[in-house]
Amino acid sequence: MMRWVVALAIGVGLLAPSAVLAQVGYDRYGSDYASFPVRSGDPAVCALRCEREGRCRAWSFTYPSAAAPAVCWLKNHVPPRVENNCCVSGVRGAGVVAPRRGGVEFSIDRIGGDYRQFDISPDPTGKECAQECQSDPRCRAWTYLRPGYQGPQARCFLKDRIKPPRRRPCCISGVVR
Repeated sequence: MMRWVVALAIGVGLLAPSAVLAQVGYDRYGSDYASFPVRSGDPAVCALRCEREGRCRAWSFTYPSAAAPAVCWLKNHVPPRVENNCCVSGVRGAGVVAPRRGGVEFSIDRIGGDYRQFDISPDPTGKECAQECQSDPRCRAWTYLRPGYQGPQARCFLKDRIKPPRRRPCCISGVVR
């Protein structure tokens, strides 16, 4: 009897649906049937719109840039994903949860604690801003602001205090010390 219960529990675990997440850093080319600007710059708006439209099967969101606003592309088929830091993409039912890669916090802003800020080259990974923080002994945390969210330039904020993380698609952050 006990073996049957264990086998049933394992079987149910294998059949249970896993969470489907959007893929930050990926685009899905083609099969577009509609597109629209996203004033808030939040990819969750794109995912929600796909959920509400019956013919939507997938979506891609492009971050704003100095020259263009954020845009949502709705798709009537599911094209294969292609690595591209410009974008976030997902299939219908995919929630937007930004990844954490090696101490890098995507879609996180750490507001406050700034002792230095400067314009920086656009970099969808935030790597250059992180390196600036790592090379400065005073810096404990950093936030990279993507271009197009608060002006045409990308900005790097170096922080001498670690502030709480806040979800904001404009930013990439990290804690160094």
